[in-house]
Amino acid sequence: MNKIITIGREFGSGGRELARLIAQRLNFAYYDREIISEIAKRTSLSEQYVQNVAEHKPVIPFPIHTGRTFWAVIPDYGQNVQKEQHDIIRELAGKSDCVIVGRGADYILRDEKPFRIFVYSDDESKLKRCREKNTEDYAQGGELSDKELTKRIEQINRARAEYYEFYTGQKWGSKSNYDLCVNTSRFSDFERLAQAVASMI
Repeated sequence: MNKIITIGREFGSGGRELARLIAQRLNFAYYDREIISEIAKRTSLSEQYVQNVAEHKPVIPFPIHTGRTFWAVIPDYGQNVQKEQHDIIRELAGKSDCVIVGRGADYILRDEKPFRIFVYSDDESKLKRCREKNTEDYAQGGELSDKELTKRIEQINRARAEYYEFYTGQKWGSKSNYDLCVNTSRFSDFERLAQAVASMI
C-alpha cells in the first residue's frame, strides 16, 4: 500500500509551502492544483470555474417568484466536478507515495489510512506571510489594508471550513480529525520544519 500524506491548511499559514517541502524531503509525488487541471480536462470546464466549484459547498437553490413560483433549471456541473475530484484523488493515491493538499483528501482516502496533517497559524503570522508573498495565492496581500486583508483571510478560511464540513460531516481543523497539527506561527525556516515532519513520518 502506498504511503499517503494529506494536508489541510488555513489560508496564510504556509501549508502549501510546507506540503511541497515535505514531499521533496520524502521524494513523494505532490498534488495540489494539478487536480483542478485534470478535472477541467475531463469535464471540458474552465479551470477557474472548476476551482470555484471544487472549493465551495453547493448553493442551495431558492424558488424564483414572478407572479408564480418556479425553479430555474441549471445543469448540475458541481456534482460532476465533485465526482471527478473524488475519482482523481483516489487514482493519484493509487499510483505512488504522495502528498495531497486540501480538497478533503483526508476524508476521501480515509479507508487508505493517510497520515493527516493540519497546518494553522495565528492572525499576525498570516498577515505577515501574505504581505511577504504578495501573490494571488496570498490574496495579493500588498494591495490591501490590514483590515481588508484580515477580512479576506477570514472569508477564505470560512469557505474552506464550510466546504469541508458539508462534504465530510466533520469539523475542519478539529484535532480529532488529524494525526498531526502544526502551528507555523513561530517558524520562519520551513526547510527545517519540513525536515522534522518528514523525519517523524
